[in-house]
Amino acid sequence: MEERILIVGGGLSGLTLAYLLSKQNIGATILEASSRLGGRIQTATGTLETPLELGATWFSDVHQNLCTLIDELGLKKFEQFSKGKSLFQTKSFEPPQEFFVPESQSPSYRIVDGTQTLINTLANQLDNENIKLNTKVATITNLGNELELETSNEQKLQADKVVLCLPPQLVGSRIQFFPGLPNSVSTVLPIVQTWMAGSIKFVLEYDNHFWRNNGYSGMLFSHSGIVSEMHDHTNAEENKFGFTGFLNGGTISYSQEIRKEFVLRQLAEFLGSEVLNYSSYSDKVWADEFIMSKNQTILRPHQNNGNPLLQNSYMNDKLLFSGTETATEFAGYMEGAINSALRVYEQIKSSSNGK
Repeated sequence: MEERILIVGGGLSGLTLAYLLSKQNIGATILEASSRLGGRIQTATGTLETPLELGATWFSDVHQNLCTLIDELGLKKFEQFSKGKSLFQTKSFEPPQEFFVPESQSPSYRIVDGTQTLINTLANQLDNENIKLNTKVATITNLGNELELETSNEQKLQADKVVLCLPPQLVGSRIQFFPGLPNSVSTVLPIVQTWMAGSIKFVLEYDNHFWRNNGYSGMLFSHSGIVSEMHDHTNAEENKFGFTGFLNGGTISYSQEIRKEFVLRQLAEFLGSEVLNYSSYSDKVWADEFIMSKNQTILRPHQNNGNPLLQNSYMNDKLLFSGTETATEFAGYMEGAINSALRVYEQIKSSSNGK
C-alpha cells in the first residue's frame, strides 16, 4: 500500500520535494495556506508585461542543486547586468559616490521569464488534484499508526508522513500538536529567523533602459534614502525594462503610494527626470500571515537556521521539517530550499525501503 504523504507549504521546498517523489512514482499532496504557490518567490507582471521580481531573484554557480534543477526542467538563466556607473549614498546631504563593479568570476544570475517560471514548471510536473490552495493546517494529531491533520475549515486528512515546508516560526505559532512536540523543539521554533521576513521589495517598469544609455548600471546602495539597494531588472531578451530592489524597513508603516513618491524622488535626484516616466510601480511588504507570526521577535540574520533539531523526525518518525530555514547550507536562499527538500526526500526514501 502506497504511503500517504502530506506536504504543508507550496513554496520551492514543498514543490521540489513533491517533484522528487513523483519521479519515483511516490504521490504527495501539497497543502498551501495562501491562494498561490511559490512562497517567497513571486513574480509580478508589469503593465508592459515585464516580469518583475517581488521575491527571491538571484543565484550563482555555487548554488549547484538549484542550477541542476533549472537545467533538468529545461529553464534558462542569464547574467545580472552590472556594467557602467553604480551609486553609493552615505549621507542625504552629500551627492552619491560613483563606483564600478569589476567583472565577477562568479556572477549572479536570474531565471529567464522570472523566478515564478521555476515554480510554475515544478507545479506542472505534478497532478493538479494533489495541490490544495487556501488550506491552512490548524492541528496535527498522532493517532499511532497515522497522523491526522485538521484544517482551519475543519477538514480532516490522514497521512503516513507529514512534511512541514513552511517557516519554523509559523509552525510554532499556527499549528497545534497532539501530543505536543518535545520542549526543545517548541522552544527553538519561535526563535528561528525567517529569511526576508519584514523586508520590503519594490519594482519599477519602464519602456526603455535610459540609465544604461546614460552610462549607469542601475545599481544603487544607500544608507539614507528610502531605496537601500537597487539593481537593473531588464529581461534576458533586453526588450522589457525596469528596476528591482529593497526599501528601508522603517517605511513599513507608509502606504504604498507614499513609498512610491519617496522612491521616485530619490531616483530622480540620482538618475534624472526620466525616472518619472515609469510604466508601473509595485512593492511587497513581506510581513503577512504566510511568512511572519504576529509576535515577531527581533532576531539576528539566519539565527537557528539549520538547527540540528530541525533535521530530526518526530511523532514516531512520521513528522519531518523542510524549508530553507532548516537547511544546513545556504539557509534562506533558494538553494537552501532545494537542499532541504533533497534531505527529506532521502529520509522518506530510506524509511520506505526499510519497510
